[in-house]
Amino acid sequence: MRIVWFTYRGLYADNPRAVYEALVARGAGWAGDGEVTHTWLCTAATEHTFPPGVATARYGTPEARAALEAADVVVANDCMSMSWSKQPGTTYLQTWHGTPLKRIHHDVQPVRPGWLDGPDLDVARWDHLLSPNAASTERLRGAFRFRGPVHETGYPRNDVLSSPRRDAVRAEVRSRLSIAEGTTAVLYAPTWRDDLVLDRAGGPAAELRIDLADFAARLGGDHVLLARLHSIVADRLELPDGLPVLDVSAEPDPAGLYLAADVLVTDYSSVAFDFAVTGKPILFFTYDLAHYRDDLRGFYVDLAEIAPGPLLETSAELIDALADLDGVRERSAARYADFRATFCHLEDGHATERVLDLLFPSAAAAGTTTRGGDDRAR
Repeated sequence: MRIVWFTYRGLYADNPRAVYEALVARGAGWAGDGEVTHTWLCTAATEHTFPPGVATARYGTPEARAALEAADVVVANDCMSMSWSKQPGTTYLQTWHGTPLKRIHHDVQPVRPGWLDGPDLDVARWDHLLSPNAASTERLRGAFRFRGPVHETGYPRNDVLSSPRRDAVRAEVRSRLSIAEGTTAVLYAPTWRDDLVLDRAGGPAAELRIDLADFAARLGGDHVLLARLHSIVADRLELPDGLPVLDVSAEPDPAGLYLAADVLVTDYSSVAFDFAVTGKPILFFTYDLAHYRDDLRGFYVDLAEIAPGPLLETSAELIDALADLDGVRERSAARYADFRATFCHLEDGHATERVLDLLFPSAAAAGTTTRGGDDRAR
C-alpha cells in the first residue's frame, strides 16, 4: 500500500500528521503482510523539518506527481493545485483544516478570476471530506460544491487537547519557549487579510495592532505574548527587541501552543474553534470587523452572536480584558458552553480513530483499532 500525505505549504503538521502518526504507531500488522510506504509532499523550505526517516518529495516536481499517481491513498488538508492524474482505485481523503467562520472558496464573492481553477480541479478528485462538527458539514459541502460523502469525525489534530498527555505537552512547550512558571502566556493568532496579501503592491501584509509597549507596561511583569501569524504571512512579522513577545509563527502544529497558552486572542480565525476544546478564555480583537465582514470575506454566522468571549475594538480594551480574565470567564461562561456544544461536540480525543476506521474499514472490522464511543463518521 502506498500512501501520500500533504499539508498546506508542505508542512509536517495538522490533520494529516495526526492520522499518519497514529497509523505508523499501529505497526505493519494492520495492513496484513503487505508493505506500506509513506511519502510526504514538502517544499525546499520545509524539507528539513520532517523527522528522520520520513520519505519526502517536493511539491510540484515530477517526483511528487509520480508519487500521487502511484498512490493507493492520498490524505491532504488543503487543495493541491499541482498537475497530476488520479488513478482508478485511488482513495483521496480531504481533511480540510478548520471550522469555517469566514466564508471560503466559492462562498467568497466575487470570486477572483482564475483563483479557484486549480483548487476546483483538485476538489473533483476528492472521494471523502471530513467535517469537524455538524454545524460545518453543509457549509463545507456547499463552499467546495462537493458531491461526495462528508464525514463528521472531529479533527484528528485536536485529539491531543483531550489526551492524558496534554499536561506533559504543555510543560514541554513552555519549557522550550522559556515561559517561566506563573507567567500567563497570551497566544495571539489572527487570520490574514485578503486585501493586504493579494491587492497591495507594497507595504506590510501583516501587522500587529496590539500596543506592545502598553502590553509590556501593564502586563509584562508576568505575561508573555506569543504571536502566531497565519502561515500565508508568517515570514513577514518584525518584532521590536526588549518586549515580552515571542514570534511562534514557525511552530508547525499549533496544538502544543494551545496547551501552553493560558488565553487566546484571535479575530476571525478558525483557531477559536480548536482552542475552545481546552476550555480556556478566548478574546476577539476585531478592530476591522465591519471591513472584514462587509468588504473582504463575510461570515457564515454572526460572530457577535456566537463568540465565546468579548469582541474588542481597541488595543486598550484588549489589555483591559487580559488584566481581568476572571471577569471574562464569569461573563462568558454561558456563551462559551453553547459554543463548545455546537462546535466541539466531536472533539473527544478519538477523531483520529474514527478517521482510520473510515479509511481502512477492513482493519477496523478485524479489531485492530481501539476506539472509544460511538462511530460518528457518517
